[in-house]
Amino acid sequence: MAYPMPLFYQEQDTVTRDLEYLQEMYPAEAKKYQKVIAGILDRLDYEGSMIYDEYPDKWQIYRLTKVVVDKLKQSGDVGQTEQDLERITEFVQVLLCCEIYKKRHMNQNGVLKF
Repeated sequence: MAYPMPLFYQEQDTVTRDLEYLQEMYPAEAKKYQKVIAGILDRLDYEGSMIYDEYPDKWQIYRLTKVVVDKLKQSGDVGQTEQDLERITEFVQVLLCCEIYKKRHMNQNGVLKF
């Protein structure tokens, strides 16, 4: 194959479309949380940010999770019981890690790179 690069980008486009399709199937509650998380991570999307550290600090992830949950509390999107709050915090942390992974593997063209 003389010019393999077009196939590489074609595969990357397939990965991106696949990821976006699967995220569209998230439940409504998860989509709300994901939008808040994406907004917060957009502000952290700069060179030298903790989301691009080779090994992100676990404490920073917990702190960022708390920021997201606090923002959700302000908007009234979370339950008030301790059990609900614990469940939502864990769920937000999982979504946060997925969004960080997605940000870390995106290049300037918006294509996931693996």
